[in-house]
Amino acid sequence: MSRRHAAFTDAWHDEGMPLARRLRLGDAVAIGLGSMIGAGVFSVWGPAVGAAGQGILIALAVAALVAYCNATASAQLAAAHPVAGGTYAYARAEIGPWWGFVAGWSFVIGKIASCAAMAMTFAAYAAPAGWQIPVAVTAVVLLAVVNCFGVTRTALVTRVLVVCSLLGLAVVVAVGLGTAATAAPTPLLSADAYGVLQGAGLLFFAFAGYARIATMGEEVIDPARTIPRAIALALGGAVMVYALVALTVVLSLGGATATTSTPLADILAAAGWDGLSPVVRVAAAAASLGALLALLTGIGRTTLAMARERDLPRFLATIDERWQVPRRAEVAIAVIIVVIVLVADLRDAIGFSSFGVLLYYLIANAAAFRQHGAARRYPRALQVIGALGCLLLVNTLPVLASLIGTAAVLAGVLFRMARLRLAR
Repeated sequence: MSRRHAAFTDAWHDEGMPLARRLRLGDAVAIGLGSMIGAGVFSVWGPAVGAAGQGILIALAVAALVAYCNATASAQLAAAHPVAGGTYAYARAEIGPWWGFVAGWSFVIGKIASCAAMAMTFAAYAAPAGWQIPVAVTAVVLLAVVNCFGVTRTALVTRVLVVCSLLGLAVVVAVGLGTAATAAPTPLLSADAYGVLQGAGLLFFAFAGYARIATMGEEVIDPARTIPRAIALALGGAVMVYALVALTVVLSLGGATATTSTPLADILAAAGWDGLSPVVRVAAAAASLGALLALLTGIGRTTLAMARERDLPRFLATIDERWQVPRRAEVAIAVIIVVIVLVADLRDAIGFSSFGVLLYYLIANAAAFRQHGAARRYPRALQVIGALGCLLLVNTLPVLASLIGTAAVLAGVLFRMARLRLAR
């Protein structure tokens, strides 16, 4: 153990009560799948096919490769640092406080925006016209309550939502592949390298949910063994699901996928199974809730970690003695998300969230690259590929999204500089 790691670990546990270790392998896998099999699997295919065209399956493979490299970095770091906070904690221990802050800040602000968008996506599927905002607010409040009553309840609810999502996807895949032989889909557009990379960038964020397992490292039983296995199982399962859905979409709709926002419902309609469209609606709503619940949990743990180190207000570091959760952090995050839902619809304006995710994993790869000795589980080449993949994909984002993301990160850096100056 390095001197920096030892000092970091001692300071961490001196800050207050640790979280209780209650999550087993199945719980961690469910949380990871709930994060990755979200509303994106029902809606990402339009823009992804529009960008990648005939290269959509190549784009999926590129996204999965980058995700795998990042996942192995997260797994290696989580095994050595079994604490809450994910890359915020890992980068502080391996590289230094500033790197950790940038990673944590990028994660928190990006995923808070994603939570607001996910809540509105759920309401779009589950609520009648005119009731979407109240339903979105209600969803955030209820899931925050679930999180406040213990991580085992969070895992149980996530399992139920994941099963509902998978059943809905299974119906669509069965119908789509069963009628593919008689379908006459529109030809896919030709692909170029940039389009394939842009499609990979869109698809990559569907796989980013394995970070939620790592951010909860302080609550996993036998984390050095459980977290790497959970990340591998969750990512492998998600890749299989996305590959099946991608094949179904291509064979059933072809190029027409690029012009629709509801490709899975269109597959049922094209096959003459319009009566099953409520199945897609229910599954999409469940997937949105599952992703929202996992996001709330991950942000809460990263906020707790940052508050312990005073990178966020110190009062957010309190852990509820009975339920063993960072209740103040959970409530504060829920309030912020509710306010965002009330004042803005971020479903089409969260590009900077993608920017933050890629920056987060870039730092994760850098931190894992620094590990040596017994802590090293995977070849350094994987971290190099993961870092280069993040840099490559971030350059496919719209310019406005990158500018907003950069501004948000700089605002956080200025905040920390001012806090350190005041502390001195």
